[in-house]
This record gives sequence, structure tokens and C-alpha cells, in this order.
Amino acid sequence: MRRLQFDYLRRVVWGVHNRTGIIPTVLLYAVLIAIGFVYLYPLLFMAITSFKSPDDLLNPMVQWVPTELYLGNYQKAYRVLNYLDTLRSTIVVSVAPTALQVVVCALVGYGLARYRLWGKPLLFALIFATFVIPPQNTIIPQMLNYRYLNLLGSIWALLIPAVLGQGFKSAIFILIFYQNFLSLPRALEEAARLDGASDFTVFWRIALPGAVPAFIVSFIFSVVWYWNETYLTTVFLEGGMQTLPMQLAKFTQAYENLYPASMVNIFDRLNEAVKMSGTFLTILPLLVMYFILQRWFVESIERSGLAGE
Repeated sequence: MRRLQFDYLRRVVWGVHNRTGIIPTVLLYAVLIAIGFVYLYPLLFMAITSFKSPDDLLNPMVQWVPTELYLGNYQKAYRVLNYLDTLRSTIVVSVAPTALQVVVCALVGYGLARYRLWGKPLLFALIFATFVIPPQNTIIPQMLNYRYLNLLGSIWALLIPAVLGQGFKSAIFILIFYQNFLSLPRALEEAARLDGASDFTVFWRIALPGAVPAFIVSFIFSVVWYWNETYLTTVFLEGGMQTLPMQLAKFTQAYENLYPASMVNIFDRLNEAVKMSGTFLTILPLLVMYFILQRWFVESIERSGLAGE
């Protein structure tokens, strides 16, 4: 009897092969909460600080709960960032190259996965090289070529590399599509070709519907990387279109130009809350995009790892 009670208690505490026990469950949730806190703490701190009034910033007793919902910081950051115009430019700079890049990477990935090509190992080596070599090492020849072609300051400096499969992190997306198409059952393509389908029809009707997870994952990651990139966009677009991260990098200077220290009181000068407001406005569209696409994104991550025939 005692042995049966001990076995029951052990199964409840430690679990069995088809049921998780109390201790593993508690440990799992503790690890997840700790990891979540590490990632969410900066975001929560930024959001709460952005709503603090100057009095709350100077009050050491106010930490996590502001005494009032102060929107003056966002009004100043909105004006400094020239938000609406800069947001439109950022969306164009992020979405347009992403759309072209995803389509081209899908074509390249399908070709590598489904066709026998001479020198395929060399092609893979070159693809990996574009990912491994830091962009800082190739920026000078790129900039000289774009200046010769009169592309500096124009969005074409981002669109042309995307069309040629050399956009930001294109190698990763090529490999994602390559793995996705490699797992596609060949029986489907062979049946389509027996029915007289051309290579384009097979790609359009058979391959693309099965690559929806890869498209969603690649699109989201590409948009985020184009959105957050400041080094290359500053070099290629300086003097032309401005993005929110580019404006945020110049936030202090822009704020001092709009609110000179000699013309404003001490409470209207640049403070931590205004900087946090500008940062939060910069990442807000990405957060909205993620919350809208969260379900499809998680499902795509899961499905993109499935193995086929």
C-alpha cells in the first residue's frame, strides 16, 4: 500500500512519459517567465517612462506607476520625428525591397532545390559568403558603383540589390526557401508534368502554395531588418528618403533645433521620457504588425520546420 502511494506521489510530482509532473511544470514556467522578463523589461520600462511627466521624472518615489498619464512627451517626439511623413517613407523603404527580395529568393531557392545545376556547391559557397562577410567590408565598392550610377539618395539603391538577390540578409531567405522546396514531395511535380504542366505552372500551382509558411516568415523578418537597418540606409539614402531609425539617430540634434535651450524652460528640455517616447514611436508599427500577424507567424515557424517526403 505504501509503495502504491509512493508511486502515485512520484508520478504526480515528477510525472510520467505522457504527463508532466508538478516540479517539471514549475521549473518550465519559471524559466519561461525569467526569459520573458529579460525581453519584456526594457519594453515595459520604455513604455512607462515615456508617459512620465517632468515632475514624475524628478520624483524618486515614482518608479513604475506615473501619477498621471502625460502625453506631452509623445507630442514633442511626434514633431521631432516628423512622424507621418517619416513613417510613410519607412514603410516604402521596408516593404518595397522586401516584396522584391522575397519573390527573388523564392525563385532562387526553388531553382537550387529542384534543378541539377553545374557548380551548385560553388553557388552555395557564394551565397554563404554574402551572409558571412560583413557589409562594412563591401560598402565602399557598393557606394562607388551607386554614385557612378547616380543611385545614392534614391530608393533604387535598395530595390536593385533586392531584385538581384542581394538585399539585406538575402542568403537566409534563399536557404529558407531552399529547405522548404526541398521537402516538397516530388510526386506532385511529376504528376503535374505528366498532365502537361510547364516548369512555371509547376512552380506557380504546386510549389508556391506549399511555400506559404516560408513566405510569411521571410516577409516578416525582411521587413524588420529593413526597418531597423541604419548603417546601410544612411549610406545609400542620405540626402533622400529618411526612415524612423535614421531620424531617431539624429533625435537629440533635431530636438535641440526645435526646442532651443535658450527659448524653453527646464521642463521642456530634452529628457529621458522624450527619448523613450521617440523610441517607442519608432518600434510601434513593428509591434502592431507582429500582433496582427502573430498567429500566422507562429504557425509558419512551426510548418517551415516540417520534413516532407
